[in-house]
Amino acid sequence: MKDSILKKMKAKGLKLTPQRRAIVEAVVRTSLSHPAASLIYQEARKKFSGLSLSTVYSTLSELSKHGIIKMLEYDRMENRFEGNIEVHINLVCKGCKKIIDYQLPVFIDPKEVIKTASFLVTDTRLEYYGYCQECTKK
Repeated sequence: MKDSILKKMKAKGLKLTPQRRAIVEAVVRTSLSHPAASLIYQEARKKFSGLSLSTVYSTLSELSKHGIIKMLEYDRMENRFEGNIEVHINLVCKGCKKIIDYQLPVFIDPKEVIKTASFLVTDTRLEYYGYCQECTKK
């Protein structure tokens, strides 16, 4: 995933600074947890100690704006980021706030939506809310 993100950054003309590389590595290392910027910041500082939180926010915003990563915005919890930009469902636990990727068994082609609904799809996001296995046991 890291190489894919770095290739996309190069293709979009974004500079691959040491700070940005540290941030990308942190996103990849923590991708299963759909990290918030604060966790990405903590992880990236392990590689680049002089990194500022504002640089992390700026970089994540830039990567999101270019469609390289996704920013998941929420009303009741901190925004999260994910490197998996393929179509999938996010399972959001209402207990521990964990977010789990779930692959769709059937894929709806955006081209089909354009044909049938005359609607140009630019982004997708599908979420199911409930409780993860750990929270259900509690």
